Amino acid sequence: MRARRLTGSLSCLVVLTLTAAGCGLSGGSDDSGGATAGGCSVDKGNVDSGKLTGDVKGTITFQTTNLKKDFGDFFNGVIADFQKAHPGTKVKWIDDPGDNTFTNRTVADAQACTMADVINVNAPTATALTKAGYLLDIGTKDPAASKPFVPSFWKTATFADASGKSIHTTLPWYTGGVLLTYNKDLLEKAGIDPAKAPTSIFGLFADYEKIAKASEGKYFATMANPIWRIPADFDQMGIKVLSTDGKSAVFGDDPRTTQWVEWMAKLYKEGAMPKDSLSSSNDPSTLYSQGKVAYGSTNPSFVRFVKQNSPSVYGKTAVGQQPYDALGVASAGAPQYISVAATSKHAPVALAFAEFLTNVENQTAWCKDPAVVIFPTTTESLNDPFFQNVTGTDPFSQARKLVADQLKTASTNQTNLSPAVQNAIVSQVQLAMQGKKSAADAVKDAQEKSNELLKQGS
Repeated sequence: MRARRLTGSLSCLVVLTLTAAGCGLSGGSDDSGGATAGGCSVDKGNVDSGKLTGDVKGTITFQTTNLKKDFGDFFNGVIADFQKAHPGTKVKWIDDPGDNTFTNRTVADAQACTMADVINVNAPTATALTKAGYLLDIGTKDPAASKPFVPSFWKTATFADASGKSIHTTLPWYTGGVLLTYNKDLLEKAGIDPAKAPTSIFGLFADYEKIAKASEGKYFATMANPIWRIPADFDQMGIKVLSTDGKSAVFGDDPRTTQWVEWMAKLYKEGAMPKDSLSSSNDPSTLYSQGKVAYGSTNPSFVRFVKQNSPSVYGKTAVGQQPYDALGVASAGAPQYISVAATSKHAPVALAFAEFLTNVENQTAWCKDPAVVIFPTTTESLNDPFFQNVTGTDPFSQARKLVADQLKTASTNQTNLSPAVQNAIVSQVQLAMQGKKSAADAVKDAQEKSNELLKQGS
């Protein structure tokens, strides 16, 4: 449900700066010297402990996720600008549909040594690829890479390698932020004041319950699949999911986790959620646009979808602050990232393009696109008047203003779970929601299964 849109154009000064930076990247030799990355033979310069060296020349592939249809002109422009700034380079753009098999397919491409040179990844995919050794350690290969980014966002760009060491294998690209999107009419029918957003996750669940009782099955509060909430709800509630070293699961040690599962099971049983959405990968877009779900996606870009596809429901839509709960501040959401494949045959080109794509000018330009509600991860971009002086009272404008304000103090701390561990937790919660086991047993079994996977290196 994350937005997938970004940006840019650049000034002559920036082109010159990036050209110089790119030339300084240097790359490896033609001989791998026996070096490997995830089982693939690679240039030793891609994986050793030194800075990346070599000429910024050659052809690379660049993979995005479901962006070409809406933003083809923008990205083709970025590619053209990069190629102009770096003679002798060529960037081939491919666009993945971004379905729920994305991580598995991407890992399969990596294992086959065919993964794109520069790739847009989310946290679960970055977690899996970093642990398996398929991503370039950008922090080592270009120590200056962190300079443009908000420090907290740069911090989120670290993932654990096979030894458990945190390394910077991604560049933070953009974030959607987090807020509440809701149908005012449906909330009012349930006796809920749309102007008073709940301050806790359980408070939000209580509102879901009111909607279930008032709707009599004619509409729902939210979608059932817990995959949309794990581990985001736990992070917001201050529930520690993994041990400090990331090698064991500890979420079951907090009694609030069991209470959370009890709430989910109760809401599902009482009809707050569509029964057929328990294991569905569908987000609320369709049902919300039909006026059949009261709460939409927590991603601000969702408001754009409603505006385009259901003007009548858009007129009933409002946005509100997410429940801060124990975290005490808003969550910035999980950013989208740009990574460079450690298996790239032209790593200097790939790294130069990744840094070019995520620079201040390109992030600012894309985030200013009127068709999206996304936010940059670079310090200068967030200080742009576009984000600081938002006007307008419509839901789209209000979403942009609300999140821009929240990002000034938002937390970027997030728990990164591998798809296997996340699915292990989700499947146990689903069993509890179906009444097939108690909440306590589901939490206990989820923690045990998570630990088994973590011991296996998942």
